[in-house]
Amino acid sequence: MTAAQKAQRGEVLRVGIYLFDKVELLDFAGPCEVFSVTSELNHFGLFQVLTISRDGRPIQTIHGLQVMVDYSFDNHPPIDILVIPGGVGTRSEIKKEQVLQWIAQVHHQAKVTMTVCSGAVLLGKLGILDGLEATTHHEVLDLLQQIAPRALIQPEKRWTDNGRVMTSGGIAAGIDLSLHLVSKLYGQEVMRKTMTYMEYGDWRTTPLQDH
Repeated sequence: MTAAQKAQRGEVLRVGIYLFDKVELLDFAGPCEVFSVTSELNHFGLFQVLTISRDGRPIQTIHGLQVMVDYSFDNHPPIDILVIPGGVGTRSEIKKEQVLQWIAQVHHQAKVTMTVCSGAVLLGKLGILDGLEATTHHEVLDLLQQIAPRALIQPEKRWTDNGRVMTSGGIAAGIDLSLHLVSKLYGQEVMRKTMTYMEYGDWRTTPLQDH
């Protein structure tokens, strides 16, 4: 069953956000806000957002903020939407076999996998982006091309949607991609409601642009 089918049936979609040391704060906080606000504005019936780290312990963002985590690799519930943020920490995460194996496993089971910023390099390392459109932070585009030479890099796009696999540009672009996914699953009106509450973009007059 796809994410859209689950949404149509009124089932809550579980959003799992992977957290690691030296993650970029807005990379995960932006999507977390979008999905949480959307659910709150609709009586907590659309998304359940949870965070996951390798061992379930708190992580420290690139700027030093410590963040508590809900689950570890070993005890989290099934995930419908996997969110992989970026940040300097991806440079070490890409070298950890346990992390890559977990991402591959969860991606296989999830309905949607989306990356923000340099989180795309983790999917690229696994070959998941082969033959697919992808983007990332403008300073990471060359690295992503090196790691995923078969990916169709789209430097001019703020986000890409390949169905089950989605990527976004750097940092704030993760908010745009999250709003796009909300619109895709529940319609423009639900998405606009979230934008208005967040006062994101030109929320009074202009719909969020696709790319």
